[in-house]
Amino acid sequence: FRDIKQLLHIKSFIGTSENAVMIQIWTALITILILKALKAQSKFDWYLSNLVAFIRLNLFVKIDLQKWLDKPFEEHIEPPPKFQQGVLF
Repeated sequence: FRDIKQLLHIKSFIGTSENAVMIQIWTALITILILKALKAQSKFDWYLSNLVAFIRLNLFVKIDLQKWLDKPFEEHIEPPPKFQQGVLF
């Protein structure tokens, strides 16, 4: 639960019902498990707190996650698409 409070910044519960609290706890536990699995898969030696911070910064950036986890500070240039969608009008 230390990881939930420190890394995910969950200080209080959003809902007041038992179901709402359980949903928030399960969601946080699943998130921590996913983050720890990503940390274990990467070749780069991440601290979990740094990984969480970098994922927050790059949450809406379209990148290849495995390449980014392995080499986060290198420029990853995407190859041009083979097919381009034509314009209708």
